[in-house]
Amino acid sequence: MPEFFHVLPPAEAYVKFEALLKPIQRSEKVATKDALGRVLATEMNSPSDLPSFPRSSMDGYAVRASDTYGASESLPASLKVMGEILMGQASSQRISSGEAVKVHTGGMVPHGADAVAMLENTQQVDSLILEVLRPVAVGENVIQVGEDVRKGQSLIPKGHMLRPQDIGGLLALGITEVTVFAKLRVAIISTGDEIVPPEVTPGPAQVRDINTYTLSGLIQQAGGVPSLVGIIPDNYAALREALAKGLEDNDAVIISAGSSVSARDITAKAIDSLGKPGILVHGVSIRPGKPTVLALIGDKPVFGLPGNPVSAMVTFRLFVRPTIYRMSNCINPPRVAAFEARLARNIASAAGREDYVPVRLERKDGELWAEPVFGKSNLIYSLVRADGLVQVPLDKTGIAAGELVIVEMF
Repeated sequence: MPEFFHVLPPAEAYVKFEALLKPIQRSEKVATKDALGRVLATEMNSPSDLPSFPRSSMDGYAVRASDTYGASESLPASLKVMGEILMGQASSQRISSGEAVKVHTGGMVPHGADAVAMLENTQQVDSLILEVLRPVAVGENVIQVGEDVRKGQSLIPKGHMLRPQDIGGLLALGITEVTVFAKLRVAIISTGDEIVPPEVTPGPAQVRDINTYTLSGLIQQAGGVPSLVGIIPDNYAALREALAKGLEDNDAVIISAGSSVSARDITAKAIDSLGKPGILVHGVSIRPGKPTVLALIGDKPVFGLPGNPVSAMVTFRLFVRPTIYRMSNCINPPRVAAFEARLARNIASAAGREDYVPVRLERKDGELWAEPVFGKSNLIYSLVRADGLVQVPLDKTGIAAGELVIVEMF
């Protein structure tokens, strides 16, 4: 089997792959308070008006706006104080022309009142007489019934990934349970005769498993559930069995393969042996990460990621993360934070290939600078020391020091 069939630009490779993806349909009910980051499986509509009663947005006095027209410090409007509405207290009283009731921020505005005069724009002559020093308009400092949302109004669409403010908004309406799509289960298979578990002291020519746990964290960040299959030797039969098991129990599989040609060939052969359509992309024009494999077995995606940690992380960001969001039915995946910075050193590249270079951000003389963290793709600490990645586009042969670049943050 050739090392690469057709090396594709990353955007083209993902479009070809994404076109065949089928989102999962499993759903479950969860407590709203525990639903942060979950994707709604149904549209949410409001069961009631919010607020359900007129509320004051200021500390002050509930009044009839017409009673304050023309009021000033030299000629204040004089009103009779009819009492006070305490927080959490419902009021059945109705104020008439020439009357005022003391209210607090968030408290109920009594019937008959159509505005609230701010406390600092009033002065109380005695316990019964209030002077208003500034006129208020109808509706001023009052939150009306249903001003936030109306009963029956669409609140949040199906496919929306719930944010903290969404949780608060749903609970404000008494929606304590929501139906969400199940989390995508992603199996991780780490391969290599030289790989040992982190708790084992490596022997000569052995290294501890890094990718299983880096990828596991990345899956969780994207809202998926990692399933650790374990370390599989560079053996076709063993890999095929592990892949079949991973597919049976999960929605997607990542194979973190060795960097040798033979390891990649074993991965490709095992994937293609288990079903159609099989391998869709075998080789992407990026550095690091050229030997990436994108495949589908039935409806389940399989990713063959390079074994080097930097390559694995770059290719995960490009291909696996958007797949998790897509298959989770998410219509508003969180955007990667990005900052503009000035490049501190030259980055060399080659036309026709996208390069991704880890950088560390530093602020010098009030300006943000991106310092490249150069290192081979098998060096995990080039990522540990970095804050994000700078992309060199396909059509460029590099970026010169001093140029402005976009840093996509980790």
